[in-house]
Amino acid sequence: MAKPGVIVVGAGLAGLACAKALREARVDARILEAGDAPGGRVRTDAHEGFLLDRGFQVYLTAYPEGQRVLDLKALSLRRFIPGAKVWRGGRLHTLADPLRQPLEAVSHLFTPVGGLLDKLRVLELRQHATSGELGDLWQRPQQDSLRFLRDLGFSEEMIDTFLRPFFGGIFLERELATSSRMLEFVFRMFSKGHTVVPERGMGAIAEQLAAKLPSGVLRMKVRVAEVWGHRVRLADGEMLHADAVVVATDPATAASLLVGMPAPRMNRVTCLYFAAPEPPVEGPWLVLDGEGRGLVNNVAVMSEVSPAYAPKGQALVSVSVVDDGGDAQALEARVRGQLTEWFGTAVSAWRHLRTYAIAEALPVQTPSALVEPHRPVRLAPGLYVCGDHRENASIDGALTSGRRAAEAVLLDLER
Repeated sequence: MAKPGVIVVGAGLAGLACAKALREARVDARILEAGDAPGGRVRTDAHEGFLLDRGFQVYLTAYPEGQRVLDLKALSLRRFIPGAKVWRGGRLHTLADPLRQPLEAVSHLFTPVGGLLDKLRVLELRQHATSGELGDLWQRPQQDSLRFLRDLGFSEEMIDTFLRPFFGGIFLERELATSSRMLEFVFRMFSKGHTVVPERGMGAIAEQLAAKLPSGVLRMKVRVAEVWGHRVRLADGEMLHADAVVVATDPATAASLLVGMPAPRMNRVTCLYFAAPEPPVEGPWLVLDGEGRGLVNNVAVMSEVSPAYAPKGQALVSVSVVDDGGDAQALEARVRGQLTEWFGTAVSAWRHLRTYAIAEALPVQTPSALVEPHRPVRLAPGLYVCGDHRENASIDGALTSGRRAAEAVLLDLER
């Protein structure tokens, strides 16, 4: 006998994970997606032979939920070098991971990015973040990340030259107002695994999840106008009924569809892509601004991480601005000016490919937002919600929330 049907609204990572879990439980789940492809905020566009992720993003192989639901080998993951290059005092300085690159780390002990004690405290931070069970981490006392780092003894110089641009690029806010729980989770993931991108771009993650669903489960270009309990009204007026509805859209859309659900505050980011004749940095490095004088927070030459990101003989440069940057043309000029200081006059020959101004890139994760680390996914009998705003603002959080919503649906359907 066929099990009851479920409508999942939204084909981001949370919606795809939810539908996958439901289908594996032999529930007839269907996904309605307003866009032209799955992935939500994790998509990759093909443009003039380049692969452009919609905003600079990475995947961390230590994500526990990702290990459960993704075929990581099939994604052909390409690694970043553990560490970073930091622009400070007119040149780039290398910071290497002391546990994974001990010889390089020793040679960089006296680079002008924090002091010797700061570099030793990075090991203390690693030990603190990786101790105990992962579930216990989300119950630890919390404070904002800036105060947490200061309490650990990091100097203001180390915070401003490395920790602020590093974590600021992850949290998409440079004030480091994000919860220390989130900082410890992220650093634990960096410490226990590798920082990677799929060979063919971050969008390959969503494409893999979508490909595991039976044909006809995912309907694209279908916009949902209203959700009433077990009913969904589409923008064209069509009314659909189901035994359960899971709203798996972006946070703002979820708030508009679900009465009484507040929309979380969101951090923004602007990502600019340039085609360069030669890579400005050789190797799969993350490059950070250690001076804080300009708009650029971080740079990565994506074709050095995975050659598939760019046509042969060209380099793809990703530049992240943790701000709106204002007018797009003025932003590009200011970014070029700053990068010319870093990489020289060759920047003038770079060709601008595309700018992604992402106003709602990531939910704000202040301590108040994470008082309850696992927010409810069951709103009422037959009505559910999932997304990174219900868990933590990460790919792992999105995947986890999707599974949690599916488990809640299955529990109610079995009653």
